[in-house]
Amino acid sequence: MLKFLLYPLSLMYGLITAIRNKLYDFKILTSTEFDIPVISIGNITVGGTGKTPHTEYLIKLLKQNYKVSTLSRGYKRKSQGFRMVESDSAVEEVGDEPLQMKLKYPGVTVSVCENRVKGVEELLGRQPAPDVVVLDDAFQHRRITPGLNILLIDYNKPIKDDYMLPLGRLRESKLQAKRANIIIITKCPNEITPITRRILAKDVSLYPYQDLYFTTMVYGQLCPVFPEGRPMDLFNDPRHMAILVILGIAAPEYAINHLSKISTEIDSMIFSDHHNYTESDIENIQQRFNQFKNPRRIIVTTEKDTVRLRQLNLSKEFKSVLYYLPVQVKFLDREGKQFDKKIMDYVGENKSNRELHQRKNRVQG
Repeated sequence: MLKFLLYPLSLMYGLITAIRNKLYDFKILTSTEFDIPVISIGNITVGGTGKTPHTEYLIKLLKQNYKVSTLSRGYKRKSQGFRMVESDSAVEEVGDEPLQMKLKYPGVTVSVCENRVKGVEELLGRQPAPDVVVLDDAFQHRRITPGLNILLIDYNKPIKDDYMLPLGRLRESKLQAKRANIIIITKCPNEITPITRRILAKDVSLYPYQDLYFTTMVYGQLCPVFPEGRPMDLFNDPRHMAILVILGIAAPEYAINHLSKISTEIDSMIFSDHHNYTESDIENIQQRFNQFKNPRRIIVTTEKDTVRLRQLNLSKEFKSVLYYLPVQVKFLDREGKQFDKKIMDYVGENKSNRELHQRKNRVQG
């Protein structure tokens, strides 16, 4: 009955997004193209496909050779307009994911703006101007034409048989994957067979101009959020440790499954994505944590959640047991070198073209 009720809404939503895309395709709605290298990374589904770890991968790759700026809309922030993200910015002003990136890469320019065109213009007007701009979660933001468009698709949630919102998880038609230059199947098992690769390539209707890559999520060693916490290498055997997992992310099951391999005694509290933790939440977490009889017990969360938790007035006891689970992406079968080369070649060539264009303009002026 629910599907029957949602189906007309799904058709209507699909029609609206299709009309919007056609207006951009026919150039009735205009899209801005900048002469600076612009890389967009995003998805066509709701829920976590790993945008932040993949954006951080790009930052880490590019920052050694180029001045990198990232631009996000700052999801769920209470402010408006263009904002530079600083290490001491409030989550409410800039959003949790941009602040997470700034804390992780303090030397990189991180900014937020709901109007991406204005945001890039603001960045270009500052000194020093960036060499490359990475647009986070911008696949649907067609007011900018990126030089390189990266689309992420969750291996465990294929788009082939999915439906448009609200019946399914699609933000727009799966046919719009054609706009991507690079498609990455994320959250893959550590190994996938050649025939599985061919099936996945067929499922996404890969075009000749598109490159397909596969990544998996790699979790690191648990790290204390505050100095009060003990480094995990001081614990003799984490398998006999009780772990309370608190997660406010879109796809919590991956982290929980990983932690279940570390500890035989695990409990979890799941909150909505980008959840704003309150004093009441902390009290409930503390009560659940105290139910563990095991004296060797800790609380584990994600890097994104720690951004919000850090800004709360937590007790010294709570700080001493709070840890986060770092995560990064890894390309399968050494495909990372091919991906890295494609990214670096694009940025290098377009940066050179921009500098040449600027020199010609100065000579003509």
